[in-house]
Amino acid sequence: MNRTKYEIYESKEYNNIREVLDNAFTNYPDNVAFKLKETNGKQVTYKEIKYKDFQNDINALGTALINLGLKDKRVAIISKNRYEWILSYVSVLNGTGIAVPLDKGLPEEETESSLQRSYAEAIIFANDYMDTMKKFKSSGATDVTKFICMDQISDEEKEAGFLYLGDLIEEGNKLVENGNRDFIDAKIDDNKMSIILFTSGTTSKSKAVMLSHRNIASNISAMNRVENFLSTDVNMAFLPFHHTFGSTGILIFLNHGCTNVFCDGIRHIQANMKEYKVSIFVCVPLLIESMYKKIDKEIKKQGKDKLIKFVTPISNFLLKFGIDIRRKVFKSVIDNLGGALRAIISGASGLEPKVAKAFNDFGILTIQGYGLTETSPVLAAENENCIRYGSIGFPMPGVTLKIDNPNEQGIGELIAKGPNVMLGYYENEEATNEAIKDGWFHTGDLAKQDKDGYFFITGRKKNVIVLKNGKNIYPEELETLVGKLPYVDECMVFGYPKDDDLVISVKIVYNKDYVKDNFAGFTQEQLKEKIWEDIKEINSGLTNYKHMKKLIITDEPMIKTSTAKIKRHEEMSKILAEEGAIK
Repeated sequence: MNRTKYEIYESKEYNNIREVLDNAFTNYPDNVAFKLKETNGKQVTYKEIKYKDFQNDINALGTALINLGLKDKRVAIISKNRYEWILSYVSVLNGTGIAVPLDKGLPEEETESSLQRSYAEAIIFANDYMDTMKKFKSSGATDVTKFICMDQISDEEKEAGFLYLGDLIEEGNKLVENGNRDFIDAKIDDNKMSIILFTSGTTSKSKAVMLSHRNIASNISAMNRVENFLSTDVNMAFLPFHHTFGSTGILIFLNHGCTNVFCDGIRHIQANMKEYKVSIFVCVPLLIESMYKKIDKEIKKQGKDKLIKFVTPISNFLLKFGIDIRRKVFKSVIDNLGGALRAIISGASGLEPKVAKAFNDFGILTIQGYGLTETSPVLAAENENCIRYGSIGFPMPGVTLKIDNPNEQGIGELIAKGPNVMLGYYENEEATNEAIKDGWFHTGDLAKQDKDGYFFITGRKKNVIVLKNGKNIYPEELETLVGKLPYVDECMVFGYPKDDDLVISVKIVYNKDYVKDNFAGFTQEQLKEKIWEDIKEINSGLTNYKHMKKLIITDEPMIKTSTAKIKRHEEMSKILAEEGAIK
């Protein structure tokens, strides 16, 4: 591997998140950090928060939190992505205490459990959770004594002991003006636990990951050396902030003085891209693939598919000689995505190679990264110089990756070393020792490496289906094949219990619009028969022991985590409850 070709940008080495943000506050004080939409009936206005304003808000809120007695305390945060979330997060981290981001979609009892397990003494929340917070406050079942709402609250709620974030910012500003520097001059221990982050476990109870400032800052420094971020970029902060991919992601953009915007919901993404002229988008494969399907459908509807097939190889040929006509030739596609989109970064799970290639052919740099909550999060990624479709690229600078105990195909567990690897699992020494052995973090993912050094994820160790005859089946391999069928929105391959063995089975979530357009009048049974024919065709190209022998179809989305990963354990429980045992 040629590191010179991969590490193409210079970057400061940051030790903590305060240093990460100070870069923007010093170099881009008048850049717009956040552009916020405010609606009043049909009237829409926009509020711009410059970096110097953001810095003032952080200093004010951090000062007020310390004044509340929260120095070195655990502060939980729960809401959808919004300005007040990231403001609260960095105000806690950069001098107050320990941040505990919570999944906004957690059931009430799991939110309570997370507060108990993290020993949080304060929580900052959106008004949507007010009823839940009132229950927590009255029950006293957690250690939380400070309940801070991001939105304006009633006098009655203030009398009941609830606090309003806006009031705290106002109080903090007054304290700072009067010379209070408790927050501004606070020392940061780069290496101690500063974040408790619950994993979005797909098979079992979530673990509490302990991360430090250095974990996050080192990952940002590494990303800066391989990816190109511009102070003129507009980033749509779509990935949930309670996930490291979302929270570390926005810190990278804030480091570069970019403008950050929020979408109005998944159905409004393309409209918001046009509205804000989004230039860079970090998201999950499911969303990128959905966008591609819409584009592909529109191209075919307009009868331009043959033209696209003709022009693409010519465009790619000219690119070899430094002549890039892609964004001119495919202007209509790019305009459909807002007109300014220059880059897409995909993570959380594997991106279909065909989709990545299509976007790159259109002139939108589309790359794939890989990481975990436990690694702050990025371990490897492609960049503009190093793209191999289907791969996760090369290890981040400072990170070492290795295939542990590879089989005859070169597939083994991916293990990692680096400054971004977590401190451990909070109050779970056994799980920590299982995950980190001899300094190597065991990812639980299976991978292989090609002759040029590119890494490829082949599956999840715990997902491997082991048949009675000892054969191993990697469900992700079959899911890739099934996922290519045009009507498939989601699929999951699994071992269905029969007697003392497993039957290779597949559950497919089909696209209702596609079925309506192409299989009009089909009964559910006829549709299943049609899909079964396609599965048999896939089986014909596989060795016998990999054949899928049971099919379940539905138009109901599968149970997923907040980063769109299928919760296999919950799906399996649901399937077994609905289907019963195979006779």
